[in-house]
Amino acid sequence: MIQVGVNGYGTIGKRVADAVAEQPDMELVGVAKTRPNHEAETAVRRGYPLYAAIPERADQFADAGIDVAGEVDELVAASDVVVDATPSGVGEQNLELYDDYDTPAIVQGGEGADVADVSFNARANYANALGADSVRVVSCNTTGLSRLLAPLQEAYGVEKARVTLVRRGGDPGQTDRGPINDILPDPVTIPSHHGPDVNTILPDLDIDTLGMKVPATLMHTHSVNVTLDAAPDADEVRDRLADENRLFLIPDDSGIDGSGKLKEFAMDAGRPRGDIWENCIWEESITVEGSDLYLFQAIHQESDVVPENVDAIRAITGDEDADESRATTDDRLGVGLDSVFADAPGRRALRRPAVPTP
Repeated sequence: MIQVGVNGYGTIGKRVADAVAEQPDMELVGVAKTRPNHEAETAVRRGYPLYAAIPERADQFADAGIDVAGEVDELVAASDVVVDATPSGVGEQNLELYDDYDTPAIVQGGEGADVADVSFNARANYANALGADSVRVVSCNTTGLSRLLAPLQEAYGVEKARVTLVRRGGDPGQTDRGPINDILPDPVTIPSHHGPDVNTILPDLDIDTLGMKVPATLMHTHSVNVTLDAAPDADEVRDRLADENRLFLIPDDSGIDGSGKLKEFAMDAGRPRGDIWENCIWEESITVEGSDLYLFQAIHQESDVVPENVDAIRAITGDEDADESRATTDDRLGVGLDSVFADAPGRRALRRPAVPTP
């Protein structure tokens, strides 16, 4: 069993901890928090050993009536891998601690690409992270783009990708974020950071990205144009994308016309926290004109990197079978929203790869 510690139990950390706890080959050693709050209480209720991320604040947990198992260095020492889900910039500072205990670490996409040995996406470059000392799981948007572009590049070749990212202003819990009533080029310069970040995963891909920030909290939306080396028809592209378990093709007649209904659908489907681990591609939007492919996809920024972190744990500990790792992760989490529609009378079943029994 791979012993996993999670440093930072917020938006990403709590989801990664839950995902690790579901894996057949992993054991969650514990989670670390900087201060007692409702998330710390949630960790205790779930039975996760809780560690004080800042030793000087350990007494605050006792004052709040929350028991801690120790301090963060003890968590690091007991772990085979640490997933660092702390705020941007803190992960880089924590790498020295992980190095002191010779514990490999996974940081998140808010850190710079030069912080870790390799940037990571399970679909596109799993093998690059095998046995690394540090791995950076790229951001939610870069994850979504890499998942989409890797199979397109493999199947048809990509001459050029152009993406406009309409980004949420903040997560639902980020009450200090914005804009409140505005639409902002973000950044106003071109490209946005997302294209160069995709190149840390797919270095030979020609990609330009533009970013906008809007007053929304639910999901990001991407307007994608990819010029392919080949000229497949739209049905062929739909079938190819349907073979990808972390891509969900929203059926034309589902009535899901935006991120609000996507989140409602996820909650109705019983997803924890209403999470959507998959890219959500509107099937009807998939259009091919000559060699130009167009589509819209939505990305749930709070959760799409969660399965990537689980796969990164296996890669960093030397598990060489990328397909088996992804399949096991997906099976244990329940990735594959199309299964909700698959049994409906008369509905076209989307093809999925077989999932090996763990």
